[in-house]
Amino acid sequence: MIQVLSWIWVISGVLLILLVLLHSPKGDGMGGIAASGSSMFNSASSAEASLNKITWIFLIIFLSLAIILSAGWIS
Repeated sequence: MIQVLSWIWVISGVLLILLVLLHSPKGDGMGGIAASGSSMFNSASSAEASLNKITWIFLIIFLSLAIILSAGWIS
């Protein structure tokens, strides 16, 4: 059981990295702070909103499995 959860944890970690890399940049970095702030608060498109939800789901899976596996609750 631990090996199955470990593999799911590794796969969710890799997918989480890929999902974060798929996000579009939100601004110009630190230079965008000094510029007009209105561009930083645009509404996300439906594709970006879906990508955000999927990223949050994989983040919750990854962190939950990290806690479960490190705590030794499953033997």
